[in-house]
Amino acid sequence: MAGTAGTPGTPRVLRAMNDRAALDLLLAHGPLSRTRIGKLTGLSKPTASQLLARLEAAGLVLATGTTEGRPGPNAQLYEVNPAAGHAAGLDVTPERVLAAVADITGRTVGTYEVPAPGRKTAGAVVRQVTDALDGAVKAAGLARDDVRRLVVATPGAFDPTTGRLRYASHLPGWHSPTLLDDLAAALPMPVEYENDVNLVAVAEQRLGAARGHEDFVLLWNEGGLGAALVLGGRLHRGWTGGAGEVGFLPVPGAPLVRQVTRANSGGYQELAGSQAVPKLARELGVTGIPSGPYAETAAALVARAAAEEDGPLRELLGTYATRLATGLASLVSVLDPELVVLSGASLTAGGEVLRALVQAELEELAASRPKLVVGDVTERPVLRGALESALAATRDEVFDTSR
Repeated sequence: MAGTAGTPGTPRVLRAMNDRAALDLLLAHGPLSRTRIGKLTGLSKPTASQLLARLEAAGLVLATGTTEGRPGPNAQLYEVNPAAGHAAGLDVTPERVLAAVADITGRTVGTYEVPAPGRKTAGAVVRQVTDALDGAVKAAGLARDDVRRLVVATPGAFDPTTGRLRYASHLPGWHSPTLLDDLAAALPMPVEYENDVNLVAVAEQRLGAARGHEDFVLLWNEGGLGAALVLGGRLHRGWTGGAGEVGFLPVPGAPLVRQVTRANSGGYQELAGSQAVPKLARELGVTGIPSGPYAETAAALVARAAAEEDGPLRELLGTYATRLATGLASLVSVLDPELVVLSGASLTAGGEVLRALVQAELEELAASRPKLVVGDVTERPVLRGALESALAATRDEVFDTSR
């Protein structure tokens, strides 16, 4: 019926739209005065004053300090109330579960890590998830019920039709058909599950090198080789959630891997994954190869190679760049993205030197020529993406003043 609350164009809806615009500006630009908010939103001074009074009464903004160093009287500044809501993210690997809690402004206020060694049952997974979350909540000085939403990042992806984890046979305990129901029963807040590399792309799109880009590919190389596909500003997950599982991609220069899901590997992973870097270094006669997990070893070798101008290490970097470009050429030929973001320690360690080598090779191998950049979000990018995803939904809920 025309004129009821919630109808587009009604005063309540228009006020809610202005409220959200102001809150987003405060998040983006920090403390702002009433005058500045009015100019940025196009609202009159009286309307901006009413808006701020309304948001302050709702507990969404706080008055904080005044302007200084300008002619005339100091103006009151306002900021988003950090305590208006909290969200959490979990980064799950075979070795550990890392949790973090962020306030509504995006500031991380608590973290906690739980080791996850060996084979696990679904019950053990539930305990590790809840222990990690509770540890982060306690570190933040909060209670579990204060967290409005949780996003869990895992390798592989949960099939939307079956609820079973796919493409991640190396993650023990996470393949139970009842796991998602068990976790839902144990956790009081809405929980979403997302592929870890997809969440790195979310972090880069909102905070890093992909800001302002609607179509891009993110190539990730750390524990495993994967990709995230963002088309028209949205993640493309595929029918079973497996879009971007490029480690399974057959490529020239590597033997065909059959039964790839059983092997948890494929041609591109064998050719250019982190485990291929130390092997290639030994073949080229590189000395002083560090011991330890292959992802860390690969990153250390790539960083050393990027600092050399000739010799075996430089040959290592050139060969690695060619291998990376070989798989990227297939993605670029099909998707034609405007941007490719290189992320993960085995790529970011090479910096601009590796990026330029891959760019040159890709221009020889692919018909289209997207711009290649190195990712900007290098500190816990999976966890940062999980928090950004959880915060986006939490802000939509908390900042909705139309109800």
